[in-house]
Amino acid sequence: MGIYGQDWASYQSAAPGTNGLSFAFIKVTEGLTYTNPEWASQRDAARNAGLVVGYYHYPDMRNSAQSEADHFLSIAQPAVGELLCLDWEGYDAANSGVSHGNQLAFKEAFLRHLKASAPQRPVGMYCNADYWRNVDTTGYFGDFLWIATEGRPAGQPGVNANWLFHQYDSAGGVDKDFCHLGSAAELKSWAVSFAPAPAAHQPWPGYDFRLQPNEMHDGNIFNWQQQMAHRGWQITADGWYGSASESICRQFQQDSTDHGWPLTVDGIVGAHTWDAAWQRPVS
Repeated sequence: MGIYGQDWASYQSAAPGTNGLSFAFIKVTEGLTYTNPEWASQRDAARNAGLVVGYYHYPDMRNSAQSEADHFLSIAQPAVGELLCLDWEGYDAANSGVSHGNQLAFKEAFLRHLKASAPQRPVGMYCNADYWRNVDTTGYFGDFLWIATEGRPAGQPGVNANWLFHQYDSAGGVDKDFCHLGSAAELKSWAVSFAPAPAAHQPWPGYDFRLQPNEMHDGNIFNWQQQMAHRGWQITADGWYGSASESICRQFQQDSTDHGWPLTVDGIVGAHTWDAAWQRPVS
């Protein structure tokens, strides 16, 4: 029992293979100056394949933990049901001179600040067994622990901890991971549970949401976006009706039509598209 995934950085292609995978973690940032040039394409590849997506940050622990957390979040901008993670290890040149005590303090501050800034997303920590046993003293990992014990069987990390993910191999230049949950749907349901339940079905607000030069923004758009996210669509609930929301609207309209709930595919959230977001069975 369990599901498999991978973690990707700039060493992988912009569109890695996804066969047999249920989730993928993608490196987004390192310190305050580096961004993985492939991360957005890798994210799109994972989303398009229906994978549960996570994002991770590698720190420069000489910097402010709060500044690095804010920088990471500003770029990753996870959708509902996506995960955020600190890759906590410090063997590189930037971190090797930072004392273990300061590395521990950085970890604590980063995770707590990131969680306070993104309370509706799962926030967790990746580390190897050495850091877990010899650098950590608090046992705090946020919402989930992703532990690396390469060379051990998948799902047998060899540590006494409440882990969710296990990195068990890196053969072929790709890090391979295991999650002990029973299915991608179960992992997705767990990740989505951190966001509040969508607003109850309300009457159509009486005006269309449509793409326009000055983007529309209000609470009704937020409610529709949140409902779409809880239906499983990769959409950020921010109250702005921009090109990303219009794209999801068109996809939903086409999917509804294909499943016997005909809608005009025009990217406009009118009365029928609004009602379908709550009333149409999830396909």
